Amino acid sequence: MTANAGLAVANEPGFQMVTVLDTIANAPRLRHPEKAHKPDQDVLRKPDWIRVKAPVSKGYAETREIVKSHKLVTVCEEAGCPNIGECWEKKHATFMIMGEICTRACAFCNVATGIPTALDADEPARVAHAVKQMGLTHVVITSVDRDDLADGGAQHFAEVIRAIRAATPLTTIEILTPDFLRKEGALEIVVAAKPDVFNHNLETVPSNYLTVRPGARYFHSIRLLQRVKELDPSIFTKSGIMVGLGEERNEILQLMDDLRSANVDFMTIGQYLQPSKKHHPVIRFVTPEEFKSFETIGRTKGFLLVASSPLTRSSHHAGDDFARLRAAREALLKKSL
Repeated sequence: MTANAGLAVANEPGFQMVTVLDTIANAPRLRHPEKAHKPDQDVLRKPDWIRVKAPVSKGYAETREIVKSHKLVTVCEEAGCPNIGECWEKKHATFMIMGEICTRACAFCNVATGIPTALDADEPARVAHAVKQMGLTHVVITSVDRDDLADGGAQHFAEVIRAIRAATPLTTIEILTPDFLRKEGALEIVVAAKPDVFNHNLETVPSNYLTVRPGARYFHSIRLLQRVKELDPSIFTKSGIMVGLGEERNEILQLMDDLRSANVDFMTIGQYLQPSKKHHPVIRFVTPEEFKSFETIGRTKGFLLVASSPLTRSSHHAGDDFARLRAAREALLKKSL
């Protein structure tokens, strides 16, 4: 009914005025529209060893202000990282480039899904300025998946790397990339920009991919990491998984072997935490003792470094870990001489 038709009816005898509210046009955008109609999952109570303090420090507030003033996005916020208080207090932040809307809908992830906005040509310069203002000696850059772009955002990654190099030449750069699935030549663009660390997370064991990471392919991710080393052996490679998603111990050990067959240097293992009742449930909380055993096994399999604990995340302590990586490589080279 048009507005004019409504007015005509309103003038008829016995008609009662009714106010109609449009709840569609101005409805708030759902963060995870693909999960809206899924049944709620039980949320397990966290054990004592996985609790963290609320972020209230002065350093946290200062980092937050720098991020907001440069109109930047961080995965720390978007993914609801439990370590945000600790990291931001030290002015460590992982910048998430190419917007805050992901084209994929992984069952574990809290980053918003939907149709992304256009790339911001000024973003590389803003990221570089923030890195310089924060005085970072090591920075981590990640992104949403951008399956809508011909190169998956590879050129934008390269531009961010080069902008940081120009602004702060001594800052080491770690990138955490998507898989660039079906994006021919994309990986080569990123590797040519020479990041110090190339990280791409497997996230979970192959048997979980259909339910946890349906848009990705396990062996494509393994091959991506292997290809980085083929293109530039000087770049450290890194990958991480979450546990507590229903995987078996032997599957984790096989995954370690797959990463080593791709010559990956560094592996991270952390506890999966359920962002909401609509996300994949936590099947169990892995004990600190089990995490320690994974670290020991990983080192025996030949990784230069393994970070394994309930609160381990891809970029947690990234600067300190990079220094340890370099030291481990140098020690290995000396041993081989």
